[in-house]
Amino acid sequence: MKYEIVELERKVMTGIRIKTTNQDGKAMQDIGITWKNLFTDGIYEKIPNKVNGKTIGLYTEYEGDYTKPYTFIAGAEVSKEVQRGGEVESTIIPKGKYAKFVITGDVQNSVGQAWQEIWNMDLKRKYTCDFEEYQNNSGDMQKQEIHIYIALDE
Repeated sequence: MKYEIVELERKVMTGIRIKTTNQDGKAMQDIGITWKNLFTDGIYEKIPNKVNGKTIGLYTEYEGDYTKPYTFIAGAEVSKEVQRGGEVESTIIPKGKYAKFVITGDVQNSVGQAWQEIWNMDLKRKYTCDFEEYQNNSGDMQKQEIHIYIALDE
């Protein structure tokens, strides 16, 4: 699977979060519910200060590598953080070096397959913030462009 190394500036992301794990398929269920809640409960529309129409799925607060518990956040990049305690929370995606993967396809199956391949790659991962950025550039859910960023050790 091809990727390029990119330097990203600090980003602020706001969304809803859930603690999960990849063990026994729990993450697939939890992440699906989180995305569903983001859109069906009207939360995405209420996120203030969005910088674009893209959505982000963020993996952070790892308790080790990808086999250990972590936090998943579904939301959007914003220009300004929101105060804690509301329906949504802001999180910082740190500036740094990332492996950028570009995939096109179904938002669920293609992303899941890409993660399977990434887990088997020999990347020097930081396990700080990894994320999917959905470009939302097609009305066809089977032909979406998704960028996956994996934080790398310097």
